[in-house]
Amino acid sequence: MMTMSENDEVKEIDYYKRITPKGIFHWQDITVNCDQLNLLGISLSQGLKQLHVQDQYGQLHIGAKAFMCIWSQLKYWRTLATIMRIWPIHSLAQILYQIFATRRFKKLKHCQIVHQHDTKT
Repeated sequence: MMTMSENDEVKEIDYYKRITPKGIFHWQDITVNCDQLNLLGISLSQGLKQLHVQDQYGQLHIGAKAFMCIWSQLKYWRTLATIMRIWPIHSLAQILYQIFATRRFKKLKHCQIVHQHDTKT
């Protein structure tokens, strides 16, 4: 299984930012400002562990569903988002994302520091 470093994560999000038409998304770096997470009742640990996307209707999408939400708005990624909505593929994607996210979260030092802080409060 491929794992991502913190730099790889930044590169991936930067890629999405570059290919997204202006005005589609409001990108928020939760390591700089987690006010929106707090308003949604999401801890910083939860925000770091999984991707969270709030759509134009205010519905929250987490994990693989968050990626599908992003991909559905991107020209060359829409087909993948459509395929990911098919039941067995969708379920498998959710499971694989959970495994990946958990492993990545446990591996990254800054995530563990935040997690320790969140569990103490």
